[in-house]
Amino acid sequence: MISDCTFAAIDFESAGAERGKTDVPVQIGLATWSATSGHADHFTSYIYTERPITWAAQKVHGISSDDLADAPQLMMLWPQIKRTLSQRIVVAHGHGTEKRYLRAFPAHNFGPWVDTLLLARAAWPKLPSHALGEVCEHFELTEKISALVPNKTWHDALYDTTASLVLLEYLIDTFGLNKSSIDQLLHPDTKEWYRLRK
Repeated sequence: MISDCTFAAIDFESAGAERGKTDVPVQIGLATWSATSGHADHFTSYIYTERPITWAAQKVHGISSDDLADAPQLMMLWPQIKRTLSQRIVVAHGHGTEKRYLRAFPAHNFGPWVDTLLLARAAWPKLPSHALGEVCEHFELTEKISALVPNKTWHDALYDTTASLVLLEYLIDTFGLNKSSIDQLLHPDTKEWYRLRK
C-alpha cells in the first residue's frame, strides 16, 4: 500500500554534453518522503570532475568548476546514496539520467522506480508542459518546495529532488491513492485514479 511506502528521490545536475564525450554529474540531491513521516533526509553535494562544465550547462544550473574544487568524487558518495535509496521506492522526474549515472555502482539493485514525469503526463495530459518546474508552478507547489529547502531554486539538485517528492505527494493526495497498491504508480491506470477521486 502506498501509505506504507517510503519514497527516496534523486536528481543529478551535469557538466553538459560535449561531442564525443560522455556527460558527467556535478551535483547530486537526495531526499525522502512518506505519508507517515513527511519530508526528510535532505542531502546535497557537488561532485568533482576534471571535465569542464559547458557554458550551456552553467547557464542552466549556475555551477562552475570553482564550486567543484573541494568536492568528493561520485564513488565517495556511495555510502550516502546507498543509505538513502536502498529498500525504498526510488523517485525521479525523467529518470533516464539518474539511472545512467547510477551505473557507476554496478548491481546496486535500487528500485522499483517511480517517474514523476510519466505520472504527470498520465494524470494531466492536457498541461502545456510536463517539465518539473512548470507542473509545480501550475499547481502552486513552489512555495512548499522553497520552504523545505530554503535558499535554493530550480536546477539545484536538492531543490529538484524535493520538488519531485512534493509533486508525488500532491498527485497521491489529489487522486486518493494512499490506500492503493504501489502498482498504481509503477503502472498508472488513470481510469482507476479518476474513479478513486470521485
